[in-house]
Amino acid sequence: MSPRVGRVERTTKETSVLVEINLDGTGKVDVATGVGFYDHMLDQLGRHGLFDLTVKTEGDLHIDSHHTIEDTALALGAAFKQALGDKVGIYRFGNCTVPLDESLAQVTVDLSGRPYLVHTEPEKMAPMIGEYDTTMTRHILESFVAQAQIALHVHVPYGRNAHHIVECQFKALARALRYASEHDPRAAGILPSTKGAL
Repeated sequence: MSPRVGRVERTTKETSVLVEINLDGTGKVDVATGVGFYDHMLDQLGRHGLFDLTVKTEGDLHIDSHHTIEDTALALGAAFKQALGDKVGIYRFGNCTVPLDESLAQVTVDLSGRPYLVHTEPEKMAPMIGEYDTTMTRHILESFVAQAQIALHVHVPYGRNAHHIVECQFKALARALRYASEHDPRAAGILPSTKGAL
């Protein structure tokens, strides 16, 4: 089986991003975006997905963190799609529910080739976690989904602490992506689609 790896470099006037991902890794992570909490979330994604993940981003943080976070998510989605390859023999669907103290995240994914996001989380969250704007979580997912071309449903029915609310989403996302992208031993050589394409 050939390695399922993706590598994307994205450079604009606002950011310079390098993302490398190995879907069949061991959760080895090397992340530096300049936004501490975002680094923490990407670390959760790699470790709980068992993806080897490298992310190096330099952005216009003197303005704010928006471009840095967004462009990293876009590159990550593109690298994930690249690493999936032809999708032959994968499970395609994955879901995971993760609690983090008082918070709960439910994530379901379809590696469908069609980008779609449904996202709900508790209202009136704290606006910031360190230098991380909590309204960016949805935008991260939107950006990732657009480039990865997957359908993603993320639901946080309850939670109080903003750190917990965001972190359980990334942990559940990691596990759902891991389950969906793993090879199904009963479906070797089979593309999981009646359309004949994903």
